[in-house]
Amino acid sequence: MNLYYLAAAAADTEAPVNEFGFWKAMEEGGPVAWSILAVMIIMSVGSFYILFTKLFEQNKVMRQYQSVRQSFWRASSLKEGATKLEKNSAWRQLADDAVTAQEHHGKMEGAGQEVHFVEEELAHSQNTINQSLSGGLSFLASVGATAPFIGLLGTVIGIYRALINIGIEGSASIDKVAGPVGEALIMTAIGLLVAVPAVLAFNWLQSRNRRIDALMTDFSNSIVAYIGSNGSIKPAVTAAAAKPAAKPAAKPATTAGGASASIKK
Repeated sequence: MNLYYLAAAAADTEAPVNEFGFWKAMEEGGPVAWSILAVMIIMSVGSFYILFTKLFEQNKVMRQYQSVRQSFWRASSLKEGATKLEKNSAWRQLADDAVTAQEHHGKMEGAGQEVHFVEEELAHSQNTINQSLSGGLSFLASVGATAPFIGLLGTVIGIYRALINIGIEGSASIDKVAGPVGEALIMTAIGLLVAVPAVLAFNWLQSRNRRIDALMTDFSNSIVAYIGSNGSIKPAVTAAAAKPAAKPAAKPATTAGGASASIKK
C-alpha cells in the first residue's frame, strides 16, 4: 500500500507538459509554418556558406598580394615577374594580361599608344576579377531584404489563426490564442535572426572587396607606369634590413717612443 501511495505522489509531482513551446506552436501552424521555417533554414545556411567561402577567397587574394611586393618587382621584366606569382591568382592574371597586351599591341597597326592599350586591357581584367569576387553577394542582399517579410508572412498567418479561434470560441481566452500568437512571434524572430547576419556579412564582404579593388588598381597603375617608362619607374622594393657592422676594436694609445701608454687606476 505504501508503494502505491509513493507512486501516486511521484506522478503528481511530475512536471506538466509544456503546451506553448516552440514545437507545439509549429505543430499548430501546420504545413504553412513548417514551409516558412524550411525556407528560413535554407536562406540562413546559404548565407553562412557564402560568408565563409568568400572570406576564404578574399584572405587568399590579400595573402597573395605580399608576393607582388616581395618578388614581382624584383624581376627584370614583366614576363619574368609574372612567372614568380602564384598561378590562378588575381595578380597573376593582371600580370599575364599586361604581357599579352604588350605582345598583341606589337602585332597591331594603328592601335594607338601602347600604354593606353595596356591600360584598357588591365581595366577589363580587373572588372572580371571584381565580378568573380562579388559572386554570391547578391544572395546575401536578397536574404537581408526578404527574410523579415517572409517571417512577417508567418506572423500574419499566426495572428489570423488566433482571430479565427476567438471568433469560433466567442472569447479571447489565453488557451485559445496563445498558440497562434506564439507562432506569430516565433516567425518574426526567425526572420530577424536570418536577415541581420546576412546584412552584416554583405556589408563586411563589400568593404573588403573595395579594399582588394584598390590594391588591384594600384598594381595596374604601377604596371602601366613601368611599361610607359620602359622599366625605369617601378615601386620601391623594401629589402631586408642589414645587420649593423661591428665596430672596430679601439687601438691602445701609444707614447712617443711607440710603447703602449699605461692607464693608472
